[in-house]
Amino acid sequence: MIKILFFGALRERLQCAGLQMPLHTPCAVSELLNQLRQQSALFAGALADDNLLCALNQQLCGTEVLVQPGDEVAFFPPVTGG
Repeated sequence: MIKILFFGALRERLQCAGLQMPLHTPCAVSELLNQLRQQSALFAGALADDNLLCALNQQLCGTEVLVQPGDEVAFFPPVTGG
């Protein structure tokens, strides 16, 4: 199992703080995103932004990083500042 967390506007749009998902073999974050997008139109729309930020075990990472069983993956919208 892996734990998936959503933050900021993603959390609001999905009306979901997170979920758990079975993972039997390692996969790239990009593959995980594709799986999530296929769950529903809501997930597909909310996770469509190619600029989403992701973290693996509380460390920012790219979508090429491998997720292992037991990991925690977090997604959040790009941060803007001023």
